[in-house]
Amino acid sequence: MEEREILTWDLFGTASRELALEIHEDGFRPDLVLGIARGGLFLAGGLGYALDVKNLHVINVEFYTGVDERLDMPVMLPPVPEPVDLTGARVLIADDVADTGATLALVKDYCSRHVAEVRCAVVYEKSKSVVRCEYVWRRTDRWIDFPWSAAGPVTGAANRDA
Repeated sequence: MEEREILTWDLFGTASRELALEIHEDGFRPDLVLGIARGGLFLAGGLGYALDVKNLHVINVEFYTGVDERLDMPVMLPPVPEPVDLTGARVLIADDVADTGATLALVKDYCSRHVAEVRCAVVYEKSKSVVRCEYVWRRTDRWIDFPWSAAGPVTGAANRDA
């Protein structure tokens, strides 16, 4: 079995706090944090609390359909944040990983047409990502086991047999 990055809940807490400190020390003061669902929701919440940003938004993007399986292109799913809610704002996009970067590129491009400034924060960034995030906790090219998805859904067959 190939070596993997293992992110525990405790380590995620450390990662989100360290990212928040980096953002704060960089002088970026976001008006809102935009979490990319699903994996980016955890980081968006952590950064929102740590940076004292109460204005959190969610954008749903479908791209991955399984382990290392994806659609040809990422697709934004409704409801998409209204441009009026973003206009003139300093936006921090939060996601768990910049893998190919296609999801972040889609969201960043959408935001950049409406906002004053947009920056990205991720827990992990891979070398093949087309987006270079301003705030990255770790860089890796390994598969990542996140604490929120490592065990799989409770609706899976293995759970029904238990």
